[in-house]
Formats: sequence, C-alpha cells, structure tokens
Amino acid sequence: MKHPITYILAIVAMFAFFSGTVVADTYEGRKKCSSCHKSQAKSWRDTAHANAMESLKAGERKEAKEKAGLDPDKDYTKDKDCVGCHVDGWEQKGGYTVERPKKMLAAVGCESCHGPGRKYRGEHRKGGQAFEKSGKTMPRQRLADRGQDFHFEEACNACHLNYEGSGWKGTQEPYTPFTPEVDEKYRFDFDKMVKDDEAMHKHYKMDGAFVGEPKFKFHDEFQTDAEEGEKGDEDDDDDEDDD
Repeated sequence: MKHPITYILAIVAMFAFFSGTVVADTYEGRKKCSSCHKSQAKSWRDTAHANAMESLKAGERKEAKEKAGLDPDKDYTKDKDCVGCHVDGWEQKGGYTVERPKKMLAAVGCESCHGPGRKYRGEHRKGGQAFEKSGKTMPRQRLADRGQDFHFEEACNACHLNYEGSGWKGTQEPYTPFTPEVDEKYRFDFDKMVKDDEAMHKHYKMDGAFVGEPKFKFHDEFQTDAEEGEKGDEDDDDDEDDD
C-alpha cells in the first residue's frame, strides 16, 4: 500500500488544478505585448479603445450617454451589462472581471483582437529569436494553432454590431445602446475602421519571421507602406505601471 502522503499530495494537486492555481491564465495583459511591440503600443494609447474604461466613468462622454439614454452621472465601471465591451477577456480565464479587475486588461487592448496571449506568445518569441539569429521563418499556422487570431472581425462585431436590426447574426442581450439610430457615427464598417489608425493603432513593418496562412486580410496592404517601428524585448519595461 502506498504511503498516505501520496494520496494527500494527489488531492492537493487535483484541487489546485481545478481551482486554477496550476493551469496558467490565458489572458496576460497588454504589458506583455507592448514590451516588444513598443510603437504599436504607443500608437494605441491615443485611441478610444485605450480609454474604453475611462468612458464608463461618471461625467465622461456626457453628451453621448445622454443621447443613448444613459445617465451621464452614473459610474458604469462595475455594470456587467457594459463592462464586457470595454476590457480584454471579459469573464474568460485570466480575463477581466468586476470582482477582480486588472489594470492591464482594463481597456480594449491587444488580446481583444489578437487572442489570449499566453497560449501563443512563447511560440511568437521563439519564432522572432530564430529569425534574428539565422533567418529561419515560422509558419503562422503554429501561432494560429495556439490561439492567435488572424481574423478578428467577429470579435469587433460582437460589440459594435450587437443591437437588434444590425444584421449581425450573433446579436444577443445585453445590447449596446450606441446604435446608428442614436448617432450615425456608430454605424460600424470593419473594413473601414480597421484601417483607421486613430481607431485601432498604426501598423508598422514586420520583419518577416512568420510566413504563410492564415494572414490578416489587409496584412499585405498594411505592410506595403509601413514604417519601421521601435522594437523592444520582454526585459524592457513598458511605460504603464502594474497594479
């Protein structure tokens, strides 16, 4: 018969696994991304997506809230009908929750479009290092297999087109109050908005480490005239502070 301590350790390990203390969170927060993609991160900070949570605070965007039938003096930062479209990984593993808010997830950041980073960031780093060292490339499919999203239009539609009559097949409550009936500026056109640097972020020249499909549908167009950006590594500190 095995020593009782074996069973005790097994029970502890099983409890840790199911409670999430062993299985790593899938959402990491934008600091992990911006430590390498510095120029993209700096460009993103000037967008409405970067200030998505700020817009939910009392007194912010008063006119827009009034037009949408919302109370401009109410703090919506803990309203679960609102917060989901203003953060990364809403109530998903490692993502933002009202009960345990994380500053690096409190905005519509990198992982809202590109997918939860922990699953693919290691491969992304290895691919970049191999290319710098020997020019060896990595298939993008390896990143896609680990969760990087190269076709994130649906992620955008889930917030911007989530109202009755939008024509998007995934509509469900709670609906967004910001619709074209409230103001024409809320008429969402993904192909147009994804090319707007002020809405997303500026796109910089990629070094060619990753090849093949899947590839974002405007990748080649963006890369044609893209500028060289500032690069960093994971040891660099981002300008933002952790909680």
